Amino acid sequence: MKVTLAVSSLVKVALLLPALISGVVGAPQPRGTCTNPIVRKEWRNLSNPEKSAYLNAVKCLQSKPAITPTSVAPGVVSRFEDLIVTHIQQTFSIHFVGHFLPWHRYMVAVYEKALRDECGLTTAHPYWDWTLDADTPTSFIQSPVFDSTYGFGGNGPYVASPPGSPPGFEVPGRTGGGCVADGPFSTMVVRMGPADDMSGNPRCLHRDFSPAFASQFLNAAITADTISKSDYGHFMRAVEGETNFEHSGIHGGGHYGVGGTLGEIGDLYNSPSDPLFYMHHANLDRVWWSWQKKNLAARLTDISGPINILDYDNALGGNVTLSFPLSMGLNGPDVTIEDVMDIRGDTLCYDYHEVY
Repeated sequence: MKVTLAVSSLVKVALLLPALISGVVGAPQPRGTCTNPIVRKEWRNLSNPEKSAYLNAVKCLQSKPAITPTSVAPGVVSRFEDLIVTHIQQTFSIHFVGHFLPWHRYMVAVYEKALRDECGLTTAHPYWDWTLDADTPTSFIQSPVFDSTYGFGGNGPYVASPPGSPPGFEVPGRTGGGCVADGPFSTMVVRMGPADDMSGNPRCLHRDFSPAFASQFLNAAITADTISKSDYGHFMRAVEGETNFEHSGIHGGGHYGVGGTLGEIGDLYNSPSDPLFYMHHANLDRVWWSWQKKNLAARLTDISGPINILDYDNALGGNVTLSFPLSMGLNGPDVTIEDVMDIRGDTLCYDYHEVY
């Protein structure tokens, strides 16, 4: 956000100074110990060598041995799967709750740190701005993130849904469901899932593009409307949407637009098995940061929403607060929501090249 100040007198400067200091006007200043944040860029703004380096770092993490004991997840093999295990274990406590966005912000940051510290990534984690691709179903499937050389590969061939699938199981307009046929993850082995199964189930990576669904929920207008919400509670609910395909929100738009019915990224538990999960959630985090920056001083402490899944009326418990704990299991230290509210604070230290 660029703000030009036309100052004609010292009085005006004095009036603006408190807002500038607090971060309400102008770019936010670094807080805490973060004085040199790494900068996350949109995928198409990376050079081809940077794209290749990122994809190689992901494959490196997939080749490193897991730190999760097999007594916890018998089928776990790789460092890449360690975070999948954590996501599976906490699935029903990190979705449709007030800490959905803080938890996933921290998850992407922990993944980013692993790529950098353990696999030599020198750039920040990129993001996928799906609003650039979601004007039409055709433009969606032509996104650079699906490129076979400098992207994550594309769709799988069409596979019919299993007989006897429950009502509401079919994502509207799904077009794939088979193994990803090209790109750097066409030979990837997925072991976690389906659902909460962590016993080990080696198979290919599946995608099941639903282009019309993606263009419905990931377009610029829906994203702008989400960011327009006046408080965190309404913003968070707009991001997550509802538990149906009619009002899916931008969160579900990415998961089901790419994963459809049969793709791993469309599996609520096992969605981080697709490396595109982190590209999608990095952009969701960017959406949240964009919303925060519109009134940074106030929104660095604006948090609400239920502790328990879908408990918006607080029938089972209260709302989360800044002191609410967040855990990445063995992948990183426990933190609180307050620790991750500022991406340029003491716990996190990154920024975005552009915001909405």
